[in-house]
Amino acid sequence: MKALTNAPLDAEIIAVGSEMLTAERVDTNSLYLTGELNNLGVEVVFKCVIGDHRDRLADAVQRSLGRSAIVILSGGLGPTEDDVTREAVAQALGRQLIFRPAISAALEQRFARTKRKMSEVNKRQAFVMEGAEVLLNDRGTAPGQWIEASGSVAILLPGPPHELKSMFARECLPRLARLVPRQAIRTAFLRITGMPESDLDALISPVYKKYQNPVTTILAASGDLQVHLRARCSTVAEAEALLSEVTAPIAALLGDRLYSRTGDPLEVVVGNLLRQQQATVAVAESCTGGMLGARFTSTPGSSDYFLGGFITYSDRLKTDLLGVSPETLKEFGAVSPETAEAMAIGARARTASTYAIAVTGIAGPGGATEQKPVGLVYVALAGVAGTLVVNRQFLGDRQRIRIFTTQMALDLLRRRLLGLA
Repeated sequence: MKALTNAPLDAEIIAVGSEMLTAERVDTNSLYLTGELNNLGVEVVFKCVIGDHRDRLADAVQRSLGRSAIVILSGGLGPTEDDVTREAVAQALGRQLIFRPAISAALEQRFARTKRKMSEVNKRQAFVMEGAEVLLNDRGTAPGQWIEASGSVAILLPGPPHELKSMFARECLPRLARLVPRQAIRTAFLRITGMPESDLDALISPVYKKYQNPVTTILAASGDLQVHLRARCSTVAEAEALLSEVTAPIAALLGDRLYSRTGDPLEVVVGNLLRQQQATVAVAESCTGGMLGARFTSTPGSSDYFLGGFITYSDRLKTDLLGVSPETLKEFGAVSPETAEAMAIGARARTASTYAIAVTGIAGPGGATEQKPVGLVYVALAGVAGTLVVNRQFLGDRQRIRIFTTQMALDLLRRRLLGLA
């Protein structure tokens, strides 16, 4: 068995099964396969899901094998009429399916061990494409197949994840290791907050557009931006050196808006800073209804620095639990810098925390006025140096506004902990 090529290899993954095209099922096999292929230095360039239709599947396989060195199919190797993967790949390659009595006998023995008689339909699983190698299945009845043709390889794997993973690890990885030229894929993860996606791209695109390798991807989600840079080189050292070359000028442009180079979310970064400074934090939440506290406590070990909090949705609880004066609420309203400040001060005093963050706002869709529209939020941070209050006007639905608010609150604390403006 010789290497497919000396050049870097690309792969495609085809998930087979009409059930995968419904709202009830998700293709998770491709995530596992992508990770394993990336570890070998193989880039996955295309994924698709195709129902149990032989002609459509055969057409997809033919096209995939014409453009990629490795094509992996998952599912459709069962014994029933709607399991068409074997037939479709044979059709795409112009190969015959040959009955293997030894496979059929092994299947019968497997059923006999469980004191069951094998159904005649299970013999369909004993048909193998001419020229294919059989991949043994130690977790189920469907054997896989490995077939090389015209400089590419097609790999047929069963659909159940526990069967697929075991077969791929035992039967496929050793074969691929011999076929795949030595390559390394490494990824740099930069996380940014406090700027729109379009502004981020305008800022850093003059850097990353100079390179085809690494490939740069920008992801955006409710106030949190991620820049992924994937480098593929001959060695790990070369890939890491290339990533350093590209990320250094990008990081310089981002400045203090870059909060993580490890992929850690903002709550983990803030938690680590609190732990390093032996500081604690408490929260007082109105419009976010506990979401800020949930982000803090989503991190294992957060009890080192997170003391607890108050969900004071009503004016009465703002007064009873946090000490916000009725006069402040009457004069300025619950959504105001004055109330946010009083909430933060009250939470810090009642918990003896180093810092306290308070959130109040109008998440919508109702409750707004002309002076206080939906999306208006105030975040207050109380600490030894005094209390800072900031406000923002977020757009979007209720959930989006609340997520943006927690992101802003965490970043406010991050900046205070780092001594940033």
